[in-house]
Amino acid sequence: MDLTGKLLIAMPGMGDPRFERSVIFLCSHGEDGAMGLIVNKPADLNVATLLEQLEIPATSASAARAPVRLGGPVEMARGFVLHSPDYAGKLQSLKVSDAFTMTATLDILEDIARDNGPARAVLMLGYSGWGPGQLEAEIADNGWLTAEADPDIVFGSRDEDKWEAALKSLGIDALLLSASAGHA
Repeated sequence: MDLTGKLLIAMPGMGDPRFERSVIFLCSHGEDGAMGLIVNKPADLNVATLLEQLEIPATSASAARAPVRLGGPVEMARGFVLHSPDYAGKLQSLKVSDAFTMTATLDILEDIARDNGPARAVLMLGYSGWGPGQLEAEIADNGWLTAEADPDIVFGSRDEDKWEAALKSLGIDALLLSASAGHA
């Protein structure tokens, strides 16, 4: 099972408040574990403040107003940009799927600050990580649902709407979800 490029949707009652109502884009998943970015948890920071802290001059007012999100509880001082494939960093970008690329180098922030970045992007601090077999166990324990990653959900929906939009992409009404799992 390779979930790279898919969405994880937190189930109600998963027990970890850091991931309550989270939608996570999985950048990698394999035998060694998984790495993903929460795309719907706003940080108390916007791009303008981040650029100022990094001493990157901003000439794009619209990019500077964009929010920064909490990508997860691991390495929260490290930045990641999940973006459309129309942009490739000068240093290194990881093509995750046909619709998503991830860049974690400063050059993308410099380009975003000058309006030379990707057409669509979400910026995150930190990431979510799982050791070998850990994510599979959490899915089996009814902690997560998986869905195809829709760029309109990841890039286009408001953060507070992404969880329900991801559920709707599976034909699930959030009001009908139960926090308890059943096993036959």
